[in-house]
Amino acid sequence: MTATIATVRADITTLDVDAVVNAANTSLLGGGGVDGAIHRAAGPGLLEECRALGGCATGDAKVTAGHDLPARWVVHAVGPRWHGGGQGEAELLASAYRRSLEEAHRVGATSIAFPAISTGIYGYPKDEAARIAVETIRSALPGTGVDRVVLVAFSPDDHARYEALLGVDGPRG
Repeated sequence: MTATIATVRADITTLDVDAVVNAANTSLLGGGGVDGAIHRAAGPGLLEECRALGGCATGDAKVTAGHDLPARWVVHAVGPRWHGGGQGEAELLASAYRRSLEEAHRVGATSIAFPAISTGIYGYPKDEAARIAVETIRSALPGTGVDRVVLVAFSPDDHARYEALLGVDGPRG
């Protein structure tokens, strides 16, 4: 069976997937945007579990339980802050997506939902970030055991951006 990559405009905290990816900061202790929404929806147990992880490096990912979320797991991925593109931002962003898939595979997740990592307060240009996300997921997905990837868009523009990228070489599920 071929893995599918799709996009949906939704609140990532409500999705019925095995794992949701949190666009986390290096402390893993919550923040604004997607990070804050996931922490609020998951409840205080998530913060308690994150405290025990000792943070996470940029470009890496760590897993916790989903707590009060519909998802069984939260993959906390730390993307880079945008500094103009000359400080390895593209490699770090790709690594955050790749490491998320590796961690999902490690815990046995077969479905995963990604937000647009680093495009909020971290300021990564949205077109470039979406391209990196789609290319990295397509190349890293085989062999992970993950058979369904959902790229979650909060805005209509983000959703249209993902739709265009996923349709470039034909439907991808």
